[in-house]
Amino acid sequence: MKTIRWGMIGCGSVTEVKSGPAFNKAPHSKLIAVMRRDAEKVEQYAERHQVPYYFTDASELIHHPEVDAIYIATPPKFHEAYAIAAMQAGKPVYVEKPMGLDVAACERMGAYSKQTGVPLVIAHYRRALPLFIEVKRLVDTKAIGEITAVRIEMLKYDSGLLDPVENWRIDPSVAGGGYFYDLALHQLDLVFYFFGKAKLFKGQSFNKANLYKAEDTVYGEIELENGIQFKGDWCFCVDKGEEIDIFEITGSMGKISFPVFGHSITLTIGGKVEQIHFEAPKHNQQNFIEKIVGYFNGIGENPCSPEDALESMRVMEAFVYGNKK
Repeated sequence: MKTIRWGMIGCGSVTEVKSGPAFNKAPHSKLIAVMRRDAEKVEQYAERHQVPYYFTDASELIHHPEVDAIYIATPPKFHEAYAIAAMQAGKPVYVEKPMGLDVAACERMGAYSKQTGVPLVIAHYRRALPLFIEVKRLVDTKAIGEITAVRIEMLKYDSGLLDPVENWRIDPSVAGGGYFYDLALHQLDLVFYFFGKAKLFKGQSFNKANLYKAEDTVYGEIELENGIQFKGDWCFCVDKGEEIDIFEITGSMGKISFPVFGHSITLTIGGKVEQIHFEAPKHNQQNFIEKIVGYFNGIGENPCSPEDALESMRVMEAFVYGNKK
């Protein structure tokens, strides 16, 4: 199998442990170039992670002859332009989630990949983590019988970083939305990974605390094509100590419950409760990157295609913006 030599655009905190080192730990994969506009910071990053090439210009990285594929780890506002530039250069792309600033940008990215035949993968990496693979196995084998309902509840304390320059995740012009776009997208993608496509969906969003421009509270409902009903509640302005992270699947014979940002499953069948624990991964994206490397080498399917990512993007945008955008 050919070793994929990666160029990475964006060197923010998500790349320090979750993704960056994983490109060198996955078999047949090597991170050889990084780009950031700040010359001092990109040089320091390259030295810290033993990356041989570093740039302040994305085009230089994209067109470097030794770079085979591009990983885009910038804020969502820049995903589309960088992804299309990389695909124009004939280089496969792995882009962070959210896939783009909005559904329209994601549709253009997906269309360009389809038109050119250049692969595009979206970073819904929880699909490759053992906890969520086990949940899917329990669902598919009907361990709790026929699924009747799915519920998500997420309550988060606001850390107080309210400057949109320092915290781009609360600036809709850069992130597409607020913390809902950053965190709930992982949860919604799992809904579709486990249960299939959405048939109908509706929701509402609010800015209850009025601390920044983005929404801080969201409610949504989905009817999936298989008839399963979903309800979700998210609030990102609760008091410290009141945080909740619950993904609950109810079946005719029992229940599966787990935190999307945790490491255990609670399985309840016939009144018997079982805890299934998983070791926290050192590099969250390593398993997923291994699948991408195989896919880029012609082995296996796209682990998260643009079409897959658009399922959650469309629902998320409808929950937050509806007819307001």
